[in-house]
Amino acid sequence: MFTLCTFFALVLGAVYCQFPRSCTTSAALRSKTCCPPWMDGSPCGSRSGRGQCRNGVVFTPLAASRARQFYDDRLDWPRFYYDRTCQCFGNYSGYNCGRCKYGYYGDKCDRKKTVVRKEIRQLSFLERKRFFSYLALAKTTKSSDFVILSTGDRHHQDTYRFMDASIYDIFAWIHYYSMKPILLNGTFDFSRNYAHQGPAFPGWHRLGLVFLETEIQRLTGDEDFAIPYYDWRGEKNCSICTNEFIGASNAQGFLDDDSHFASWKSICSGFSYPDAYCQTAGDECQMEKLHRKPGSDPRVKSLPTFKDVEDTLKWKDFDRFPYNASALRSFRNAFEGFLRPSDGTTLERNMHNSVHIYLGGTMAQVPISSNDPIFLLHHGFIDKIFQVWLQKYKVTPDDYPENDELGQGPNECSTPYFPCYRNKDFMSSSTQLGYKYSEYQGM
Repeated sequence: MFTLCTFFALVLGAVYCQFPRSCTTSAALRSKTCCPPWMDGSPCGSRSGRGQCRNGVVFTPLAASRARQFYDDRLDWPRFYYDRTCQCFGNYSGYNCGRCKYGYYGDKCDRKKTVVRKEIRQLSFLERKRFFSYLALAKTTKSSDFVILSTGDRHHQDTYRFMDASIYDIFAWIHYYSMKPILLNGTFDFSRNYAHQGPAFPGWHRLGLVFLETEIQRLTGDEDFAIPYYDWRGEKNCSICTNEFIGASNAQGFLDDDSHFASWKSICSGFSYPDAYCQTAGDECQMEKLHRKPGSDPRVKSLPTFKDVEDTLKWKDFDRFPYNASALRSFRNAFEGFLRPSDGTTLERNMHNSVHIYLGGTMAQVPISSNDPIFLLHHGFIDKIFQVWLQKYKVTPDDYPENDELGQGPNECSTPYFPCYRNKDFMSSSTQLGYKYSEYQGM
């Protein structure tokens, strides 16, 4: 664990999140440049033809309403911090072009491979044990590439500090960080964030899963690893909430002592103040243990049905004006769970949202919900539904709608990932990212 200086000499200070360690040096911060050298010693591996350091990061012009007053550090990601980043060529990728694009492997990134994500009940006993052991390793292994941001006061950048975190906790922190309300002109807007309530929702979570999947592949050396999913359609209770699978709960709602995840704690838990980022980072005593209470919330007494999923898939328009939680006849809004799938006009909790509420506990605290490994399985199935919809309507990135929602535009970088992945880039088949789904229960 360590703290980094914030370098106030920079314009508006500096905050860095899901950032490469090599881009948090004083030289990188002062120059607003994140073009680390690759193994050949040149920035972005330019000497070896892997990439180049480019001027400009964001693909959309900065609107007049987003002029450089003090605003949310995540807005127009990562313009607030860097003017120059790596542009990688061919199948090379990563913050220094030292990695391969998702789905590609080998020293020259010329070997394409597609892993298969299976329903967790399709896994053999040994496959399940391997999955749980890999998660345990990711939970306990410090990330060598990334750090997380912690502060008790988002308004004052002299309180910002960087912290070491495990690979899994980096993943959990990314979701937490993107869920914080947007700060604009010194005021918090609780109706907006960068990962939900808009057209970026499916692709943002798709990127999150493939990020963690690839990190675990690198950690374990197992290129065949794929995150499983949980097909919850029509279940009267959570059939995988047992110690054989993802963990049973005791009377208090905490995971059973015999669960694989009984000792896990939630990074960034304990406090949910809008003006704080991960205030409990580094303090195990203040972090909450995972807890889960399936079916205890009176608002949602069962999981979504087969018909709910079928009705959701009938909406052809990916999203519609006003491109938020009130959009009607919108696949994304019904899919995300703000809209009744059967009629497309009644605003209610369903689909993705209702699963979070039904599972309760950590999963119902949406900003920190990614700390619970069942989040991976739930969102694996959410991504599978998205993939079915993409194939059904032969959707392309050009079908991503133009909109003015903060962080949700088609050409905006998905916050807070590095390098830049545009929101519209994920409106294409999962096989382009190196994975596909098994068939289970007719889908």
